[in-house]
Amino acid sequence: MKKYLILASLILVFIPNLNKESDEIIIPDEAIRFRVVAESNNEEDQKTKTLVKDALENDLTKLLENSNSIEETREILKGNKNHFEDLIERTLLTNKINTSYKVNYGLNYFPEKNYKGVIYEEGYYESLVVTLGSGNGENWWCVLFPPLCLMEGENNNTDEVEYKSFVKEMIDKYL
Repeated sequence: MKKYLILASLILVFIPNLNKESDEIIIPDEAIRFRVVAESNNEEDQKTKTLVKDALENDLTKLLENSNSIEETREILKGNKNHFEDLIERTLLTNKINTSYKVNYGLNYFPEKNYKGVIYEEGYYESLVVTLGSGNGENWWCVLFPPLCLMEGENNNTDEVEYKSFVKEMIDKYL
């Protein structure tokens, strides 16, 4: 009987949340974004964007793994601009790619984006932005703080994010 009372209480408290989109990720107001913009949309330029993004993302994961605050993340990003430029330069040289690039940390423009049903408004956001060449191509972006893209970076071959609900599992188990 006690088990059913606990289960009923959980259902009453958490039932309104069961209908919400479980894969909805909202970027908090205080966040730092990361964006890599390709020279163009041709296949080679998009591959270059991915190479640069992968190199930076791997490096950022290591640099930011112990960062616990937005202030700490800001300081790491500001203090490593030359490091990021060197990494991009090495990545381009290693892959025999001749293109210019620009690294900017600060307030940068982001166009409107619809991601997993959530619309992120266009505007200027605190961010680390790498622009390859003239920057007229499609871009890749994520959030460095809180570390949403670094968590997803472990498996970026999918757009699917799976969340589990303890309450839903309990309901499924007992009903």
